[in-house]
Amino acid sequence: MTTPPPLRWWEHAWRLGLAALVSLAAFVVTVGRFAEADYEPSGAEAFWILLADPVLGLAAFVIVLVRRRWPFVVAALTAAFSAVSLLALGPATLALASLATRRRPRELAPVVALTIAATVSMETLYPSIERESWWVGVLSGVLGGAVVIAVVVAIGYAVGADREGRHTLRERAETNEREQQARVAAARAEERTRIAREMHDVLAHRISLVSMHAGALTYRDDLPREQQVAVARTIEDNAQLAMSDLRTVLGVLRSDAAADGMPEPPQPGTEDLPALVAEAEVAGMRVLLDNQLTQAPPATTGRTLYRIVQECLTNARKHAPACSVTVSIEGGPGEGVEVVVSNPLPVGAASPERLRGLGLLGLDERVALLGGSLDHGETGGRFVVRASLPWAA
Repeated sequence: MTTPPPLRWWEHAWRLGLAALVSLAAFVVTVGRFAEADYEPSGAEAFWILLADPVLGLAAFVIVLVRRRWPFVVAALTAAFSAVSLLALGPATLALASLATRRRPRELAPVVALTIAATVSMETLYPSIERESWWVGVLSGVLGGAVVIAVVVAIGYAVGADREGRHTLRERAETNEREQQARVAAARAEERTRIAREMHDVLAHRISLVSMHAGALTYRDDLPREQQVAVARTIEDNAQLAMSDLRTVLGVLRSDAAADGMPEPPQPGTEDLPALVAEAEVAGMRVLLDNQLTQAPPATTGRTLYRIVQECLTNARKHAPACSVTVSIEGGPGEGVEVVVSNPLPVGAASPERLRGLGLLGLDERVALLGGSLDHGETGGRFVVRASLPWAA
């Protein structure tokens, strides 16, 4: 059972006003019966009607104010008061309806039984005038009270069901909002990861070329003027290419095509591997490419294959600049693609574990998204990166 919503002052007011109207009607009808029958209550009866009954009724109105905190206790007390007080009938009815909104039969059953007993007691205390039999009055009172109780309980159950439905809808809306916020946060994190991975793959290669040629100018101050100009032009060209690639990546990542899951340009594939190797050789690297693919793989697999080779050449350029790199690729439809990139570890090079940077982490993510596997490490004095890719993702 959910906690009932708080009531505004006017909601309290009309409930108490309705209870007061019920109490006043019961009191006026009973006293009016005495007047019609020319019945004058005795001293004790007059004392009870004019003093004790109003006091108990006032006490019932005070108690019913806390019915939402202690619904069962208040309903039981006001039902007991209504057994001897006409003015307590309104608060007892209000407390019974409030208890019924909880829809707990184990709480409601004893209060209903107590209310029926109160009806019998009231018929005994204020018997109907000109009634042939006391039993007739009791029976009619019990039947009438049972009808009223059934109506009050039904109203309480309906109000409780409505509150439960509203609470369920509110909880569902809050849950949907939290889930939506979680989905948005996850999408943002995924987008940041995608941007970081793509920018690293695109820029690391260019920046490593710029760094290597800048280092050559720093340490080779004896180069002829023509070679210095050529190296500076190479640095300028690669810096401009890096900026162009950066603009392209950011532009596409902001576009609707990227949001729809479309691949981001630039879109290199296996057909661009010879140009990548040639670019590395121009920069002074020694690269042996052994491509044994029976045919060009699908675009997604080819792009991932290109990124693997590109990242391995970039790492070799940074950590083993004087060593040759071997790239071996084989596979075909139905058997997948195997790529192995290796280079000797130079003397004094960092441990293979320390070579695991953001680039290799990004490759792990790319290969895992395709359903492939990637591992790397030292084998026989060489740093080896081995990846297995499905032919079609």
